[in-house]
Amino acid sequence: MYSCSSDRPRTGDNQLAPTPIGTSRRVLVVTHTEGFRHSSIPVAEATISMLGQTSGLFTTSFCRTGADVATMLAPAALANVDAIVFANTTGSLPVRDLGALLNWIAEGHGFAGMHSASDTYHDAPGYIEMLGNEFLTHGDQAAVEAAVENRSHPASSPLGERLRIFDEIYKFARNNRNGVTMLLSLDRHPADGLPEAGQPGDLPLAWAKNHGRGRVFYTALGHREDVWENSLYQQHILGGIRWVLGF
Repeated sequence: MYSCSSDRPRTGDNQLAPTPIGTSRRVLVVTHTEGFRHSSIPVAEATISMLGQTSGLFTTSFCRTGADVATMLAPAALANVDAIVFANTTGSLPVRDLGALLNWIAEGHGFAGMHSASDTYHDAPGYIEMLGNEFLTHGDQAAVEAAVENRSHPASSPLGERLRIFDEIYKFARNNRNGVTMLLSLDRHPADGLPEAGQPGDLPLAWAKNHGRGRVFYTALGHREDVWENSLYQQHILGGIRWVLGF
């Protein structure tokens, strides 16, 4: 059974109150896949669009096909974008100049990645360095209780001290604790059927970091449709997008 809960008391199921700002930012959501394609992508698109409208923080456009990637992630097109979201992307996307895209982030723009954004560009060390880690494997979907390590960051402050959630839990190529601001982590391996299931560990789950003058947010959560529909997860990713936009 799915559950997503926090130890923090809440006054209602949805706390996505509008935020007064001057001019809303422009966010490009990339959902094209060159590998596995998650069935939750339509829900992800609808959720991110809703969050932008409800919060008043940003407007949303979508990059859904290989042709879109080639044109919308080109340097000239990015002149009209403030941040990019990779929502459950996979594989090596057909960006014509990945180095230029990474430089665009380093120049002071935002990047947010959800779930399989870390299962993207395994053949591009520059992308992995920008993101902060690389997907390695996963087991069965499992219930976990994540420690909320940073109570002041916008992506984790709404979540209380612990976040209980049922999702597909990623294992990463390395422990990146020393290179990022850790937001969510696990202190033991999930009961996912892998050999180390249930054993103590230090597993990254969500983090924030700088890339040059740009800001990067990543969360490994977001495999399931009902995760995207849950208000706590929505506050989590809204806070991440808010932060990469500089609010």
